[in-house]
Amino acid sequence: MSTGEFILGVLGNGFIGLVNCIEWVKNGKVSSADFILTCLAVARIIQLWVTLLDSFIVGLAPHLYATGKLVKVVILLWALTNHLTTWFATCLSIFYFLKIANFSHFFFLWLKWRMNRVLLVLFLASFFLLSFDLLMQDALGELWMNTFREPERNMTLHLDASKIFYLKSLILLSLTYVIPFLLSLASLLLLFLSLVRHTKNFQVNLNHSRDFSTEAHKRAMKMVTTFLLLFIVYFISTLIGNWIFLKLQWYEVMMFVMVVPTLFPLGHSFVIILGNSKLRQVAFRLLWGLKFYKN
Repeated sequence: MSTGEFILGVLGNGFIGLVNCIEWVKNGKVSSADFILTCLAVARIIQLWVTLLDSFIVGLAPHLYATGKLVKVVILLWALTNHLTTWFATCLSIFYFLKIANFSHFFFLWLKWRMNRVLLVLFLASFFLLSFDLLMQDALGELWMNTFREPERNMTLHLDASKIFYLKSLILLSLTYVIPFLLSLASLLLLFLSLVRHTKNFQVNLNHSRDFSTEAHKRAMKMVTTFLLLFIVYFISTLIGNWIFLKLQWYEVMMFVMVVPTLFPLGHSFVIILGNSKLRQVAFRLLWGLKFYKN
């Protein structure tokens, strides 16, 4: 991870968290969207720090990972922050769906009336997957420690067995990403169906006033679609980077490929700023003020 990407990521996510905190103080209350956005921003800032720390250790002092303790701490911190950012973003997609979509089915209405509870239960339930991730990551740390230790002839078979175990575990860990991906994808598809139904009803009624619901649907769909695309790129690049490291032992190529996943927290934070009217207005005011100050 480059220093520029780190600075931009921290500034973008810090801006989201700061603006929402100021709104909390001014209004004396917090909405579900603001709470999710703030938690997502804080988790991503921590994730960026962990990623930067890992880059510095690998680049400047890789021998520190040979002891075992430090690599396990970094891996567990990365797994925790990665889980939190993924599920906070997933909860944000579900929030858009429940808040904006319009269906008459009793189950949807039941979820909509209990939206805050549904999001809370879903987030707490995700910690079951987190416990599985942490156990697997702790076991996978052993392979990473072996790669930074002095090579020995009698360790060849051990490393080969460790690589096989790592690949199998990586596949199992990849399955944990399927649930948040499917939830976000289902939210996107249901938002699209809600938009189609709303558009038909709007045309039948021949209402020529401004259609705010259609605009809200389109903005939410853009946000969810962007998250899914960035998430897919993040997931695929992570798998490719690990495969290159295990099979080809090209560490430099792996580090180049692993730059791509760092664009996920950076790009999604700026998409959130541009897609949220409140954050976008504050950002434009801030940029205008900086431009006026320079002049």
